[in-house]
Amino acid sequence: MSSPHSYSGASLALYNLLLPMGLLVALPGFLVKMKKRGGYGPGFGQRFGNYADDFPPAATDRSQRPLWIHAVSVGEVLIAQKLIIEILRREPELPVVLSTTTSTGYAIAVKNLPSGVQVFYNPLDLPPIVRRVLDRIRPRAIVLIEAEVWPNLVHQTSREGIPVFLVNARLSPRSEKRYLQFQRWVAPIFRMLDHVCVQEPEDVARWCGLGVDPDRITHTGSIKFDQSAGPDAASSATAAQVIAFREILEQLWSGVDRPKTVLLASSHDGEEAAVGKCILTLRQKFPDLKFLVAPRHFERADAVERALKELGLRPCHRSQLSAPLPAGMAPPDTLIIDTTGELRAWQALPDLVVIGKSFLATGGQNPVEAISSGTAVITGPHMENFSALMAQLLKRKGIIQVRDIDDLSAAIARLLSDPALVQTTTANAREALSRHSGATEKTAERILAEK
Repeated sequence: MSSPHSYSGASLALYNLLLPMGLLVALPGFLVKMKKRGGYGPGFGQRFGNYADDFPPAATDRSQRPLWIHAVSVGEVLIAQKLIIEILRREPELPVVLSTTTSTGYAIAVKNLPSGVQVFYNPLDLPPIVRRVLDRIRPRAIVLIEAEVWPNLVHQTSREGIPVFLVNARLSPRSEKRYLQFQRWVAPIFRMLDHVCVQEPEDVARWCGLGVDPDRITHTGSIKFDQSAGPDAASSATAAQVIAFREILEQLWSGVDRPKTVLLASSHDGEEAAVGKCILTLRQKFPDLKFLVAPRHFERADAVERALKELGLRPCHRSQLSAPLPAGMAPPDTLIIDTTGELRAWQALPDLVVIGKSFLATGGQNPVEAISSGTAVITGPHMENFSALMAQLLKRKGIIQVRDIDDLSAAIARLLSDPALVQTTTANAREALSRHSGATEKTAERILAEK
């Protein structure tokens, strides 16, 4: 019978055979995306383990070696931010570095993380590059946020005795099913994780089924949903943004006395036009209803504008508001939010938020920031990535979920017509989130317990 170590070697061999081919196939799309979004140029060499001379800070003993945290994009960076603040509250002198995969994640990290935390792009998961990066950074431990388990990185750190944590671990039923189909190959990789901090109690059994020792799994709750974490610089910045954005809306729609507003957050292709049609229908009952749209990918803003104009809406771009509107132009009735790092603040302003990727795509987007700001939330039928949270919110009547886009107009009208229902819904939603209170502290404690 083959040993687990032989399976691990076979898994890595297969992975290292397929990864370069996958990178070559993905390269054209990556270059197109890089051109559209920008931001990769200055740090492109970091993908291959090439860093400036002052990165990372010199470490003479283990206590000075940095804690390396990896977060893929904006959502994971915001989770890492809460965790880093809590870790540094406990150990202020601990060096911390954070890697991210996307340019938007990098920009948010540089802007919001505490001073002293160095940010870099995550290196490609190829053996020579991983070894070079580990030799350069010499981390005391590595913390992976949610789902980023890179086989070569985990294997090499395991060989060097560097603890690896997977925190705020997320495993949707769809991901679990896919992993179980290849359990023989993925279990040896997951088995090398030193500890997994999971969001829900039922996640313990799921991760055990993928090969993780139950003694290495802790139910901490979700950092993303934890509202007990103390205020920080980013919270203050968001509060300032809310004030500034409220003034923008007041100036934009100065001729309307307190117009009702609906925000479509993190929308995907086709959803803007579908919800836009609902807005036009609703204006028969709410003539001054205004529409805010925040596309998930801001480079789609021009396409979104064209689609909304075809419906008869009058959109303008958030990024263009610094310039006065052309003389004689009718004031816009729709605002396209095409700037990064602002959605958290914008979600505090409308009467209600409609969650994108839940109608014409699958998985859904995170409703927690809108809930935390006291805004009522409506989703479509596809919230698979947040199934456990949705179950709790629906059980407590803290969110409205509609069957399809045809039911959306009625749900919006019901909330806009009933302020008491809005208050009840938002209060119930916050109660549902309270079960995750303390998740950030529990996770920080578990990481720092590893000496």
